[in-house]
Amino acid sequence: MALRLKIVDRHTPMILPPDIRDWIPENHMVHFIIEAVEQMNLSGFKINVRGSGSEQYSPSMMLVLLIYCYATGRFSSRQIEAATYSDVVVRYICGGDLHPDHDTICTFRRDNGALFSECFVKVLSLASELGCLKKVGGISVDGTKIKANASKHSAVSYKKAEKMIQQLELEVEELVKKAEDADSVPLEDGLTIPEEISRREEAKYNAKLKKREKENITKKPAPKSPGGKPPEDKSQYNFTDPESRIMKAGNGKHFEQAYNAQAAVDVEGSYLILGKRVTNNPNDKKELVPTVESVAEENRTVSDVSADTGYYSEEAIVELESENDIVAYVAVEKRDHHKSVQDLEKKDFPSELSDTAGIKEKMGRRLKTPEGEERYKLRKQTVEPVFGTIKETLGFRHFHLRGLEKAGLEWDIVALAYNFKRLFNMTGGFLLSEKDTLKAVNA
Repeated sequence: MALRLKIVDRHTPMILPPDIRDWIPENHMVHFIIEAVEQMNLSGFKINVRGSGSEQYSPSMMLVLLIYCYATGRFSSRQIEAATYSDVVVRYICGGDLHPDHDTICTFRRDNGALFSECFVKVLSLASELGCLKKVGGISVDGTKIKANASKHSAVSYKKAEKMIQQLELEVEELVKKAEDADSVPLEDGLTIPEEISRREEAKYNAKLKKREKENITKKPAPKSPGGKPPEDKSQYNFTDPESRIMKAGNGKHFEQAYNAQAAVDVEGSYLILGKRVTNNPNDKKELVPTVESVAEENRTVSDVSADTGYYSEEAIVELESENDIVAYVAVEKRDHHKSVQDLEKKDFPSELSDTAGIKEKMGRRLKTPEGEERYKLRKQTVEPVFGTIKETLGFRHFHLRGLEKAGLEWDIVALAYNFKRLFNMTGGFLLSEKDTLKAVNA
């Protein structure tokens, strides 16, 4: 019997133009994102309202484009531009024939921080409306190190910067002297004295800026340590992204030039990110209260919060519980994930502490109660899997934008994309036009 294969014809034009909607399944995530964005009535778009200049791309289209591409693991503006040609779903988002270039995409992403924040709040409101998010409940807080758009090899200590200045000054003097000497020996082929002087002068200028920041003599105040003093000699400065820091990453056995990305995650079953922020503090000691406060009150009235020992400080616990009326479950010491036989045996309820007991002792007792153990256990089951999804499934492992503010903006988009993808999975592919059916399912 002769081999039978389907004919692949790439050359014969179609008699009728194709409908791009027929190429995308009805229950595809892109339909959910487009419909959700259209229903949100967003107002934070930064656009040219005067109508001058070239025609603008639809802001809602650009927002959907970013959300979908981030949700499918494409973060570079050049990758997104390429997808407008090669990915049928992205072409559908852009109407088939529109192809915003990477510069337009990058500018939209950079200039619309207010829009992303507004959309983040409204998608959580949508989750509440659909019955996927409770208005009152607990959260778990954690942070993860995300690589900055800078090499750690570009970082130098302030003491080394001073040595660089001295070395560069000597090299510039030597080059100037060589230029003035008519009989000087020429440099290697391809090198010129003026270019070498210019290069060293620029490096010297940058190094001097770092030194002046330490001496606090520039108009811009020098970075301050927690004690309010100028940086020590060992303090690091990165020439590519000065606001990033060298931080312990992974299992703590290696260091990266990074930012500390924080997230507050719902522990009541949705796994949605309710609050987020980015800091350049290498540890989490001062991050508990601000991360909890990043949760919008209209999305969640926080009843309790759980966090690991890296967040513990007496000041944070007092502020959280006295001013915000929140019950904290924060580990006061590192816990071994391995459970011994003794750990599994039923224990007597911890005895009451005296009135003179300190905050640390009270917190330790609270975590040993059945309720405390149950609430703290939720931390590992909620926030840690969210970071795993962002890094492994979405593939977001380093920032593309530089600077603390812009890194925070990009983390907003990542959290927004994660929440859209999570909410779509929770709805089971229902369109928003089928809200009544979805509410009945979640009831």
